[in-house]
Amino acid sequence: MSSPSTPHPAEGPRAARGRPPRLDQGRTARAALDLLDEAGLDALTMRRLADAVGVQAGALYRHFATKQDLLTVMAERMLEGCSAPPPEGDWSERLTVLAHRMRTALLAHRDGARVYAGTHSTGANTLGFAETLVGVLREAGFRDEDAARAVLAVVNFTVGHTLEEQAALQPGDSAEAGAGPAEAGPADPDRLRRAVAAQDFPHLTAALPVLTSTDFAAHFAFGLNLLVQGLRATERNGPAGAAEARP
Repeated sequence: MSSPSTPHPAEGPRAARGRPPRLDQGRTARAALDLLDEAGLDALTMRRLADAVGVQAGALYRHFATKQDLLTVMAERMLEGCSAPPPEGDWSERLTVLAHRMRTALLAHRDGARVYAGTHSTGANTLGFAETLVGVLREAGFRDEDAARAVLAVVNFTVGHTLEEQAALQPGDSAEAGAGPAEAGPADPDRLRRAVAAQDFPHLTAALPVLTSTDFAAHFAFGLNLLVQGLRATERNGPAGAAEARP
């Protein structure tokens, strides 16, 4: 991809005489995700995006009233493909596949979880993913209320975990500025080790190997399993209510 200040010849605002290139929401969202991967969310500005697609910044606001509107469209695009039905199996296995699918989609883009958090898209990808999640639980016999709250719990856990994961793995400030070797970020495990070692925290000392581990896939799997086991208890305690709640 060309740098934001050097648009493709066919897309540049001065590449052809006459009208500037017509904005297309899909192309703009793709360009925004490219910029996100290149520089991160903090560097993604409407002006920089306008340069990338070869228009004036004001033109973007005719399609995205605020930057939050842009982030919502980006979040919707990130979930493309996530709503496909999971493989056949027990409801817990299918739910786990869907949660891992969402985490993978967010991790596919730098700051992907930060972009997604707080958006409320009503697009086909987002609603389709929610429909598939709710369907897995309702078809397993969960009450509508329990299925809805379970989906909120799974999505919120997935987004929150991925937020922390991406924050922990991002480079330090000096690497961003090109000032030399990357410094440890704020989640540097050695910082926690030194702090715990300097004081009397025997329980934290015992837990340090896991607390400082960067095996985020294992952390995610453990937390997701806790949610599933809690849902199993709900399933066992309410089969009659589940059946009565069906329309």
